[in-house]
Amino acid sequence: MIWVYVIQSKLDNGYYIGITKDIQNRLKKHNKGGVSITKKRKPFSLVYTEEFENYKKARLREIELKSYKGGNKLKVLLKD
Repeated sequence: MIWVYVIQSKLDNGYYIGITKDIQNRLKKHNKGGVSITKKRKPFSLVYTEEFENYKKARLREIELKSYKGGNKLKVLLKD
C-alpha cells in the first residue's frame, strides 16, 4: 500500500505533504532531519493520511493536496 500524508511542524505550524510506502519510518526520518526540505522545521506530528492501492492513484492525490496549499481546502480537510 502507498500512503499520502500530511505532517505539521511543531516549530512553525506549517504543513508538508508527501507520499511513502512506510508512514512510520518516513515520519521518523522527517523528525531526525533526514529529509532535506523539512530538516529545519522539525519536529513534526502526523495530522492526516490516506491509503491507496497503487502509486499512480496516490501520486495524483498528493498533487491534488499540494494544490490546496495556501487556501482553505487543506484546513477544511484536516478539520474533518
